[in-house]
Amino acid sequence: MLDAGFLVLLLKNKSLKHITFSISDDKAEISKMGYKDLEIWKIANELVNDIHSMTLSDLPKFEMYETGNQIRRSIKSVKSNIVEGYGRRNYKLEFLHFLTIAIASNDETLDHFETLFQTNSLKDKEKYERLHDRIDELGRKLNLFIKSVETHHKSWK
Repeated sequence: MLDAGFLVLLLKNKSLKHITFSISDDKAEISKMGYKDLEIWKIANELVNDIHSMTLSDLPKFEMYETGNQIRRSIKSVKSNIVEGYGRRNYKLEFLHFLTIAIASNDETLDHFETLFQTNSLKDKEKYERLHDRIDELGRKLNLFIKSVETHHKSWK
């Protein structure tokens, strides 16, 4: 059974404030959430790997070092800014700041990706459409996540 003193300790310990717990019968379940549990991070992580592979296997050599390099950096920036924002989640405005940078980097990624296809450097239309849809989906989910943080997130500081 969850002790009332234990619950107070959890609420006062700021490093453990992002926990979820449920109490049923005499059993309490407590879990700490991390950035890797965020759906937006999971999608960004998959895209980092897929775009990295695409730039090394599907682009002409000269593009691997030009736009290929830029798109690898921009999609990694999306993921990194989600992580950094999550690390600053105690400060609502900083959390939102890094999530906004993540959206901007996602837009940059989409622009580079469209340029690769429009210039015929990326020729596989099916791969283009599949990755384009996933980058676009990530942008939509980032926007929804930001709206949720703006509306529901309570800053401790």
